[in-house]
Amino acid sequence: MIDETRLIAAARNGEVAAFNQLVLQYQGLAYNVAYRVLGDADAAADATQDSFIKAYKALESLRGESFKAWLLRIVTNTCYDQLRSVQRRPTHNLDDLLTEPEHTWRLVEPGERPDEAAERLELSHMLQWAINQLPEEQRLVVILSDVEGLSYEEIADAMGTSLGTVKSRLSRARAKLRDLLQQRQELLPHRYRLMGAGPN
Repeated sequence: MIDETRLIAAARNGEVAAFNQLVLQYQGLAYNVAYRVLGDADAAADATQDSFIKAYKALESLRGESFKAWLLRIVTNTCYDQLRSVQRRPTHNLDDLLTEPEHTWRLVEPGERPDEAAERLELSHMLQWAINQLPEEQRLVVILSDVEGLSYEEIADAMGTSLGTVKSRLSRARAKLRDLLQQRQELLPHRYRLMGAGPN
């Protein structure tokens, strides 16, 4: 367990090695969030790198809040800046999701059979497609909650909003995801389809 308070204080005093320890601690989370928001591995890597540079330069502005939440706010703002600058929109082409098959919702489970791995990957592609259809703020709250497992409080800190807003956005996002997946049940692995929907 790293001592974040000590590392932040050291990094503020110009100790790059201390900041590098924070990078190592959070780079996976930062990249995963950026990838889920942007949907592109190269863009996510750029956004992650830019975010850590911004975080290092802005360390003096970190005052009494969670470093993780503060960093994720920088990551998400960087991603949204990227999206706005190139005027990208979520993809509607399921084939596009196959270009980055290694980015799945969960790592391969120990002892997982090939058919189970294939089914999980198929479901992951559909879930990512559905997430990409959500409005930006709903997409982010789903990523932080259901993909990365952050608490409501951490999400509220990261997004700079209230708990009530987080809960309402998450509720709307989940309802929208459910509707999207129900509309395309024929593309889901068989055991995830609703009874009576589509061929058996």
